[in-house]
Amino acid sequence: MKSSFNDIIHSETPVLVDFHANWCGPCKMLAPILKDVKSELGERIKIIKIDVDKNQSLASKYQVKGVPTMLIFKNGQQVWRQSGVLQKNQIVEAIKPHL
Repeated sequence: MKSSFNDIIHSETPVLVDFHANWCGPCKMLAPILKDVKSELGERIKIIKIDVDKNQSLASKYQVKGVPTMLIFKNGQQVWRQSGVLQKNQIVEAIKPHL
């Protein structure tokens, strides 16, 4: 059974949500950076990708106007938000206070 978005973000483990689109160049640049973040932090972080074209209601709920937009949730609360491409160390630093 596929978990609902709500179930996923109500986690003790911080969840980084990458709102992206297939046609978005910067989103493609962000993908390998997020892989590096995941390999550094491992089980301490969940990373999920949300395609804004396929999930327009979710994108509008979180007022995602541009892609890529990353949000971090912990226990269902949004604790961080950033639009655009960041470097791996910037993303790791944003996550660390929530680990």
